[in-house]
Amino acid sequence: MEMPSSNSSIINDKDRLIGLFNRILSADSVISDPYETKAYECDGLTAYKCPPLAVLLPRTTEEVAEILKICHEEKIPVIPRGAGTSLAGGALPTSDSVILGTSRLNNILDLDIENRMVRVQTGVTNLSVTEAVENEGFFYAPDPSSQLVCTIAGNIAMNSGGAHCLKYGVTTNNLMGMKIVLMDGSVMELGGEYLDSGGLDLLGVVCGSEGQLGIVTEAVLRIIPKPEGARPILLGFDSNVIAGNCVSDIIGEGILPVAIEFMDRLCIQACEDFVGAGYPDVEALLIVEVEGSAKEIDEQLDRIKAIASRHNPVAMKESKSDKESKLIWLGRKSAFGAMGKINDYMCLDGTIPVSRLPDVLEGISTLSKKYGLAVANVFHAGDGNLHPLILFNANQEGELAKCESLGADILNLCVDLGGCLSGEHGVGVEKRDLMTNQFSRQDLELQMRVKDVFDPDWLLNPAKVFPLEISMERRLN
Repeated sequence: MEMPSSNSSIINDKDRLIGLFNRILSADSVISDPYETKAYECDGLTAYKCPPLAVLLPRTTEEVAEILKICHEEKIPVIPRGAGTSLAGGALPTSDSVILGTSRLNNILDLDIENRMVRVQTGVTNLSVTEAVENEGFFYAPDPSSQLVCTIAGNIAMNSGGAHCLKYGVTTNNLMGMKIVLMDGSVMELGGEYLDSGGLDLLGVVCGSEGQLGIVTEAVLRIIPKPEGARPILLGFDSNVIAGNCVSDIIGEGILPVAIEFMDRLCIQACEDFVGAGYPDVEALLIVEVEGSAKEIDEQLDRIKAIASRHNPVAMKESKSDKESKLIWLGRKSAFGAMGKINDYMCLDGTIPVSRLPDVLEGISTLSKKYGLAVANVFHAGDGNLHPLILFNANQEGELAKCESLGADILNLCVDLGGCLSGEHGVGVEKRDLMTNQFSRQDLELQMRVKDVFDPDWLLNPAKVFPLEISMERRLN
């Protein structure tokens, strides 16, 4: 993977530039020692690393604005960073860039239960939003597996989802307003404290833009009343393809569970060893959760079990208690960490129409054999958001390149089947050079014109999203 060459004049002028930042930030908010900046040299995609020029950790919108004014005037690239959990290299720096981290923008600013909203600084973690409102009987719906540590800033940047997005939608469906600082330091308020605010829907433009347009410092989020009850059921099958057919049939019959999660044998075993969730010993496992009153739950699960029975399940197990339900979900939420204990891996993020699940699972199996690399499958099956984990040996020469080639083929397969390159992890650096497989040059040109409006000098999160050659051409012009 290529990154753009760094601007040596910025690097050589480091001491003067750090002095400018020290004028507006406290001493502990400017990190420039090379040993300390190494902690920020990559995000969750650890295959690629580069220490930044400096790391800046503001506490207010005003400090963010002052940072961006300096960077705009000095033409310093800026890398927005939340918790660094991006799995697509979205927060990978260049050596001439500064990282602008949101971790100290971590306050809950306003809670309005009557209007079902909460205003937060975007450095708060995903889970802390629910923790702030759960005593009032509410929760925040998007729930990525990294919700314990990932921030609202990163969730907005990548339009993150999670296991329960099948029913409640992803970040954009739960985002009501925001405060965003543009590259020149100007501050904008978008949306508001109610749904469907007037004017252009710029919320929809910014959410999922991967830090290309501005730094979101505050967000107004929709909160939802907790359901009366919820219960998961485990459905085990003899093959991935059979499990995929079952998912397609459940959705096809008009049932809307709150979540349908898929795990294959490799992932099931890793999670079971890691957590002891009580998963059955099967080739493919579905975790299907429904919610409502006790009667509604029973009726929905009866229909789901009837559909599953047509696919000859080898295991069918309903949760019997809250403790058992929490353990089932702990196993699923721990999947990436559990796999990390046994092997190096690269996590992909493609989407497909649910009806094509059997085809893509069969295709992944064929590609896995072709490249000689194992692939563990764990994903949000209900909305067709795949997360294949390609296992490889990072210490063996040539393995990373082989892994990247296999990943590209899997993502191109998703596009060929009517899907797209990313569902919630973003494009980042991982998928940027595959964008031409999904979009024409004209499509990309229209997308880049939007960035031109918000960031004419292309200083925000450079070398991400758009193919490197095309984006560098744009920046130079």
